[in-house]
Amino acid sequence: MPRNSSSCSTKPSAEPMAESLDPKAFNDFLDSKPGWIVLTTIAPDGYPHSVPLGYFRDGDHIYCGCVDHTTKIRNIEQNPKVSLVIESGSTMSDIKGAMIQGTAIVRRDPASVLEIMRKAAAARGVAQADLPTEPRPGSAYIDVAIERRISWDYGS
Repeated sequence: MPRNSSSCSTKPSAEPMAESLDPKAFNDFLDSKPGWIVLTTIAPDGYPHSVPLGYFRDGDHIYCGCVDHTTKIRNIEQNPKVSLVIESGSTMSDIKGAMIQGTAIVRRDPASVLEIMRKAAAARGVAQADLPTEPRPGSAYIDVAIERRISWDYGS
């Protein structure tokens, strides 16, 4: 069925153009938003698969903890190209967001999982004495190497 081209306007938008965040502001924004980031992988049928995950940043890597052998893990093993999105704001004038595009690796060996778990706990402010001493059974981390940063800030 042909697409109705009249539903897509080519007129200039009256909405303000978003400013991009500089690299430091981009990282500060990621680090200031504890909680959830949306990971998008590509399923074998070509459809995007998006899920919210807990995360933390370590240098130019984003780590997302999850249960191993899930759909997102299988998708990454078939196609490691992923995107991550986080945003804040509730009106156009205060929306700020960041999208990361990168290549993901599944970290599931117990030594790597424990090391990342300890980094994640330390990033949340857990005392050295209280850091995990063994990995959770069945857990994995998705390690996304940041290749491209895209951001928007309608409040600036």
